[in-house]
Amino acid sequence: MQKVSVAYQTRASLGECPRWDEQEKLLYWLDINAGQLHRFNPATGEDEFLQFDEEIGCMSLRQSGGFLLAMRSGFYTLDGWNTERRFIADPEADMPKNRFNDGRADAAGRMFAGTVYPPKDYGGASIYSLDGSGAVNKWVDNLLTANGIAFSPDNTTFYYADTPSHAITCCDYDIASGNVSNCRTFHQFPHGQGRPDGAAVDSEGFYWTAVYEGGRVVRLNPQGEIVQEITIPARCPTMVAFGGDDLKTLYVTSVGNRPEAELQQFPDSGSVFQVQVDVAGLPEHRFAG
Repeated sequence: MQKVSVAYQTRASLGECPRWDEQEKLLYWLDINAGQLHRFNPATGEDEFLQFDEEIGCMSLRQSGGFLLAMRSGFYTLDGWNTERRFIADPEADMPKNRFNDGRADAAGRMFAGTVYPPKDYGGASIYSLDGSGAVNKWVDNLLTANGIAFSPDNTTFYYADTPSHAITCCDYDIASGNVSNCRTFHQFPHGQGRPDGAAVDSEGFYWTAVYEGGRVVRLNPQGEIVQEITIPARCPTMVAFGGDDLKTLYVTSVGNRPEAELQQFPDSGSVFQVQVDVAGLPEHRFAG
């Protein structure tokens, strides 16, 4: 049984989007509600953050250095840590209730990012791609909360979750064009046992997802069958990332903005957790813009 420990003790309101930088040996992560981009050094235990005036849903490292941020008001770039933020595009400028939520870059350097529609009275969220030239395309719509965006190692399958539906979807993916097609259910979680949140795919092509309000992360094979579960000492883990020198350290972010009774039961809620796994992950692709 894998031993889960606290990598960084904190009480993040909504910890999300951990990203391992294999060059700097740092873990970047977000507190969405606090508008913070963090960087954590596992070697020293030090964590520092940049403060913004709005939520950051997800981020990607850039091929040229710096970061791509998908925020409430659209896509932005930073050339480096604590540099000026530059606006690129806002595909949902006419939808003020929405913000960006989950996303990651593909092997061609496109950023795929999905939004969340908080009222949830209709499918008002979507998934977009942003390429290095700044062009935006919509690929999936009629969602409530876009999550779990990931790609198979051979770049032929695109994954996403619509968290309130408890379902993960897989689609055919063409890396040359960025085209998403033939979407179908990958795994349907039963209601009442947690919902699929952020995800990552390992080097064997297995899909890992954090199960929000389910207190665990699960590993699914390419056929969509759960083959492994790891209990996390927080009721609301949010996303996973592979890090460390061998990419066998699974980092897990979590939510600290929870009821007091739950926090007494799970006092490390909001922290970044870590657990050693047997199969390595893959280095994260970087945005080309």
